[in-house]
Order: sequence, then structure tokens, then C-alpha cells
Amino acid sequence: MKKTLLRGWVWCRRFRKRCGYGVHSPADFFFITFVIYEKLPFYSYLPLHHLRRLVAHLPGHREKVDKLFFRLVNFLQPNTVLEIGTGSGMTARYMTEANPKMTIYTYSDSINQQVERLFSAKKQIHYSNDDFINAIRLLPNERNSSVLFHIAHTPLYNEAYDEIINSVKANDCLVITNPYADKNKKKWWKMIQDDTRTGVTFDLYDIGIVFFDKKRIKENRIVNFM
Repeated sequence: MKKTLLRGWVWCRRFRKRCGYGVHSPADFFFITFVIYEKLPFYSYLPLHHLRRLVAHLPGHREKVDKLFFRLVNFLQPNTVLEIGTGSGMTARYMTEANPKMTIYTYSDSINQQVERLFSAKKQIHYSNDDFINAIRLLPNERNSSVLFHIAHTPLYNEAYDEIINSVKANDCLVITNPYADKNKKKWWKMIQDDTRTGVTFDLYDIGIVFFDKKRIKENRIVNFM
């Protein structure tokens, strides 16, 4: 009940931040309108919906947010996804359906058998409890392909960011899960928005999206995606 009331309060505060109102940048307006708010019933949504109940007890996003991950990958077309904190695995499944040719590396503290079964038909998803720090450091310095980083269900979000920020390129993207989870994480999220090494950021409350293209004017876009 408390969580529902909080979300309602946040929705009211963000009422004027819906549908791209007040956004004058054509690139940002396009992203908000045709990626964040896109409502087309993509082909994979229905079968993925039925899979959700298998891992509903594990940490994960609302279905609305997982659908956005699908659209984000469909829009960016990265070659690689690095996800720290697998959770239920549903977000990884949505992303891989959007671009079956890319490779997803998702890291968890421990391996969950139900999540393993969820990934079993998707050979492009590499699920492990290896050290994600080394995985980030092993990214080649010279690369033309983009990477989507996802700091997901992990208490090591600060350590992950410190490694990622030293590896990102202009065409990469970072998504942060639950940036308002607690006071410390909220403060950390504000630090990322203000970091001179980041570019345009989008604050959707459930997630934060960070771009690194310095050709675009640095701005934090608050979006009502409740």
C-alpha cells in the first residue's frame, strides 16, 4: 500500500513531464516519443508475458519496464550487453528477443536454476557468477560496436559504475535499475547526472538511462513513466 501511494505521489509530481512536453531537442523528443512511449504490440511481448510467472518471485522489473528494455535494444542495436545483477532474468530475455544477433553477458552473485532454465533456449545469453569487474576491463579499447551496460539488481552499483565510466565510448548506453531505491542510491544517481563524463540522462524513476555522446547538449530529462 505504501509503495502504491509513493508511486502515485511521484506520478503527480511528474505530471507535466509526460509525452515529451517541454523538450526542444529533436533527438531527445524522438527518443521519448518513439522509444520510451512507443505502444506498438511487438511480436515477442505475448510469449514473454507468459514466461514471467515462472520467475515472478525473484527481483525484477514491472512488465512495462521490461518492454522498454526491448524497445531500447531495438532502437540502439548494440552488439553486446553487460548486465550486472541478473535478478529474475526477464530483462535479459526481453533484450535478447529484440536483437537475437547480439551477445548478453549477465552476472549474478549465485546461479539460480530457474533463471538458468529461462535462459536455456537462448545460447547468446551467458549467465555466470564470475567477476564482472574483469569482464568490463576486458572490453577492447578500440571498438566500433556499441555496448549497452545495465547496472541491475546488485548492491555493488557504485563499483560497477566506476569501472564502466572508464570503459564507455560515445555510442554506448548505461541503464541503471531502481535509482531511487534508497537515500544513498538516490544521491549516487544525482552524482551520475552531474558527472562531466556523462551526457544526456533520462530519469524514468524505475530506471535511469545514460548516454555518453558529448555532441549532444548535457541535460537531465525527467520523464513520467509511472
